Amino acid sequence: MEELQDASIHHTAAKLINTIKTLKNYEPLYENVQKLVCSPSVDRNDMCNTLEEAIKNAGLETEIRNIIFHLVRSKLKPEEKPSQININDPLAYLKRAGVQWDRRVRKSLNAMCSELKMASQGQPRISTDRDELLSKWDELSNYTIDLANYRPVYAPKDILDVLLSLKGPTKAAENTEFVQVPKWEFSHISLPVKNLFELRNHYSDLLRTESYAGSSDMNLQCQRVLESKHAPLCQHLLRKGNTPAPYRGALWSFVLGSHVNSFDIEHWNRLKANVLATDHIVDKLVFKDIQLTASNDDQYFVFEDVLYQVLLCFSRDTEIAQMIQFEHYPIKGKSYEAPPSGVVPFHGICMFAATFCYLFDSPINLYFTFRAFYIRYCHRLTTINTHPQGIVSICLLFEKLLQTHEPQLWSHFRELQIQPIRVVFKWLMRAFSGHLPPDQLLVLWDLILGFDSLEILSIFAIIILSFRKESLMQVNSLDSIEAILADLSSVQVLPLVQLALSRD
Repeated sequence: MEELQDASIHHTAAKLINTIKTLKNYEPLYENVQKLVCSPSVDRNDMCNTLEEAIKNAGLETEIRNIIFHLVRSKLKPEEKPSQININDPLAYLKRAGVQWDRRVRKSLNAMCSELKMASQGQPRISTDRDELLSKWDELSNYTIDLANYRPVYAPKDILDVLLSLKGPTKAAENTEFVQVPKWEFSHISLPVKNLFELRNHYSDLLRTESYAGSSDMNLQCQRVLESKHAPLCQHLLRKGNTPAPYRGALWSFVLGSHVNSFDIEHWNRLKANVLATDHIVDKLVFKDIQLTASNDDQYFVFEDVLYQVLLCFSRDTEIAQMIQFEHYPIKGKSYEAPPSGVVPFHGICMFAATFCYLFDSPINLYFTFRAFYIRYCHRLTTINTHPQGIVSICLLFEKLLQTHEPQLWSHFRELQIQPIRVVFKWLMRAFSGHLPPDQLLVLWDLILGFDSLEILSIFAIIILSFRKESLMQVNSLDSIEAILADLSSVQVLPLVQLALSRD
């Protein structure tokens, strides 16, 4: 048994080393270690111990630990290849639907290109357009562009309609008679989700009274943790849910591994140069989305210019397509071009980035933290996938919690023939961005990062319905229900989540 454990540890270590060597920050890290080896603090006769001590004193040990922390959380997870998928897999239909949805979205984008006579992979900008874009880079709200013929490729409602139309393998009861499952429930999907007891265990830190420590005490904790530069400690601190605003951006950067280095600045400049050099249909879609959402929002319109910069560069970033793990499934048929980032802009995508405008003054710092957050969380909410933190799992968790803990509300929706998920889906898919006031949205996202889980979205959606249950039970139309839930300006995230987790 010990030999097997040693072999497993050795295999993991070798995998980590090989992966670290592929990272952008490997070379500067390796150079710093080489300098230490040649320094007087390292004794050739006791190389192992003295070098280890020198690495600690130089702060490189923490940097290496943070690198491993981020790798273990993401890049070392095995990817599923098409040849490995079992056709008898009960989730095969869902994986296939994910690929088909992605192809459908790309097809729609390509159709729009054909309709507007634009090249699907972009075309060189004419010099006058490039000069105007460059001159107005810091004030892109003044950049002249005709958007009359452009429309969002898809919205939350479109992906929800696809999810509700999915039909999985028919389940058979013990008496061998087929069980009819209402098409608008997700109970036929065989994805494991937690019950309230398991969620309470996962979020147990939120039920402790010290979560509400005084502001001065919390400021001191933040200062000490940031001085340590230790990503896991930063993540644990975010679990308290009352992060002081001045420290939030730095804490998020450590948890997401998004601190900006010299090679990141070079990468940003290349993305900007690509935007200036190439005219792409996604540019129009980005402008259209910001004008339809953030520009009309009292909380975000002041960030319009920086959002244009961030989303335009995001659309050109090929590293995003490399880092996002999409569903793999062999699908026959024509393939369609996608933007360089692999992400087709949808209605509301800019609201994910808008939140970060409250954390960073620099567009570059904002960009890389937003990008890391999108890759780890947002893409799971905006694609059809089988990930335990994906939108399907989050929807399934919502419905099971509603049936179990709010049976009256569930029955009320059933009697009205209204799918409960239709009421909250836009909240879930956008992680409440654009729906909650910024200060409360940041608290909610603190918890997402602190517990590394999107399940908090379902918990929060349920407690909002519970909180407004009396009003919901008195109306009998979808419009009336949506009207009751439209204004979340008075909602306080932390006490409501704590209430949801402490219920019987």
